[in-house]
Amino acid sequence: MDEPGTGTLAELGEFGLIERIVDPSGLTDAIVVGPGDDTALVRMSGEVLITTDMLVEGVHFRQDWSSAIDVGRRAAAASLADIAAMGGSTRALVVSFGAPPSTPSAWAVACAAGLREEAATAGACVAGGDVVSSPSIVVCVTAIGDAPAGGPVLRSGAKAGDVVAICGRFGWAAAGLAVLSRGFKSPRALVDAHRFPEVNYAAGVAAAKGASAMIDVSDGLIADAGHIADASDVTLDIDAASWEIPDALASAAAAYNVDPRVWMLTGGDDHALLATFSPRKKLPEGFFRIGIVVKRTDDPVLVNGQPFAGGSGYDHFKD
Repeated sequence: MDEPGTGTLAELGEFGLIERIVDPSGLTDAIVVGPGDDTALVRMSGEVLITTDMLVEGVHFRQDWSSAIDVGRRAAAASLADIAAMGGSTRALVVSFGAPPSTPSAWAVACAAGLREEAATAGACVAGGDVVSSPSIVVCVTAIGDAPAGGPVLRSGAKAGDVVAICGRFGWAAAGLAVLSRGFKSPRALVDAHRFPEVNYAAGVAAAKGASAMIDVSDGLIADAGHIADASDVTLDIDAASWEIPDALASAAAAYNVDPRVWMLTGGDDHALLATFSPRKKLPEGFFRIGIVVKRTDDPVLVNGQPFAGGSGYDHFKD
């Protein structure tokens, strides 16, 4: 891949940008035909999972808070986590990128590097896409993956008596956003969690062998637990005392005089995997119990047996 240079996208041009962000060396064996033709050709094993997510500058990220590589990684993770939450394995990403002509070409090339870097952590690659001029930076990622052999894990399979379990960090990105919003850049671990998540994509594949329902926590634990509850016509009762508060969260919460469990219950963007399992099944490695599924009540989600009054999570058209 050529060096990005110091000019803008206007100076580089559409096809110059494409030349600099395409990296055939990173393609996996699943790609039969990669960038260069009208479409990519991807080798799949059976049923196909497809999802898409979009990041918009000023809504999902700020350039003074996140580097271009951070934005690329975060954009890829959102779609990769969706495939993992169905128990699938991502084979390829297709990316649409829009930016003002005045954007430094180096920023766009670095963002593409972040996309490839995060895709590689899930055993996937960037197989193609499109670039356009737009008023602000927009990154739209479509992920294509293999469904598990036994079929995808849906949100609609939870049953009363099932165990509610989670794999991965939750509340960290929300705490990082709180830190940045107050003008600070430490604790670094929390700030980095806002910039891009750390997702155990393989845990979704492992969970597919026993999970009755699953989702990734993108909008907040309560909000996404509510999606499982509504799809399954049950209620998820979260035991907020069942997990320890990480030191980084506890310290930041004490400094800001807030309850760290609110971040953990309502904060999104960590993309932890939330799943339900029969109580007779052993939880997969990395998952730990945080609640139980009960018969449907007036509230789709309870916290310690009671309705939660601290909000539910992120809604694009309400926040």
